[in-house]
Amino acid sequence: MSGFSLSFSKLLAPTCCLVILAPAVVRADEWKFPCPQDEIAHYTAYHVSEPIHIDGKLDEKAWQEAPESPRFVDIISGKPALFDTRAMILWDDTNLYVAFRIQEPLLHARFTTNDSPIYYDNDAEVFIAGQDSYYEFEINGFNTTYEAFFIWDDAYERDGFSRAPEFQRSLLQPFNGVGFTNHPRGGRLGDFRWHFPGKQTAVFMDGTLNNDTDRDRGWTVELAFPWKGMKWLAQADHRSLPPKDGDVWRIDFSRFNTYKEAPPANDSGGWVWSRHGVWDSHIPECFPYIRFSTNDVSQATRP
Repeated sequence: MSGFSLSFSKLLAPTCCLVILAPAVVRADEWKFPCPQDEIAHYTAYHVSEPIHIDGKLDEKAWQEAPESPRFVDIISGKPALFDTRAMILWDDTNLYVAFRIQEPLLHARFTTNDSPIYYDNDAEVFIAGQDSYYEFEINGFNTTYEAFFIWDDAYERDGFSRAPEFQRSLLQPFNGVGFTNHPRGGRLGDFRWHFPGKQTAVFMDGTLNNDTDRDRGWTVELAFPWKGMKWLAQADHRSLPPKDGDVWRIDFSRFNTYKEAPPANDSGGWVWSRHGVWDSHIPECFPYIRFSTNDVSQATRP
């Protein structure tokens, strides 16, 4: 959900450093965010010994062994979503891998040019947070992507962003959230031209796109984000790239739709792994806690 363009609404450091954006336990009367902190999801991301081939099909054995997220819920209410959506995470020393399985009976997409406002399509989204910045990624059924990079105002000078040519202030635009516009930390600067270096993306459509004469099954998304492209996310707290065993990051996973479930369901049209309690994806304190394990995914434990 791009908060900058969408008119109707859109960190942990490594455990070795223990620089914490959102403490694991905060007194209820001190918690300042719309997501109940005891509902924030936790997940263990396992290591893979062989690279993942990014083709959108999720047919590698590693994806069959990776733990799935729970079924996504409404971003505001936390109620079960109309259609099933699940996400998974794997990693190796080169990449962070992300996958989505998305149930969709009528596959639709419009935009075919990257950086188009695909939040007006049915899309899947990933937000990756560092201590003082975060990255937004969106993708639709045509494998069209939208990206943005956000820097907290209070860190722009302190962390050296101001001295980087790619983050010249003339390239940035003020941003103050979407539904949660009074973030305790203040405002952000958004770079809406930034692209994640070296990323790989692929989509597989299990059905017929933009043809409503039949019923489709859905689509899958497969992504690879090189660790070396996360240097600005790791800048503030010097977190390890790739992670060390036990390191924890904050990463958000969501799905936004051009349709909603019929009343009285009160469907917001936004479905997430871990609810935010408000129509706004830009709250890193609400992102799931992703713990990285150096154990091979074949050793993954499941509920």
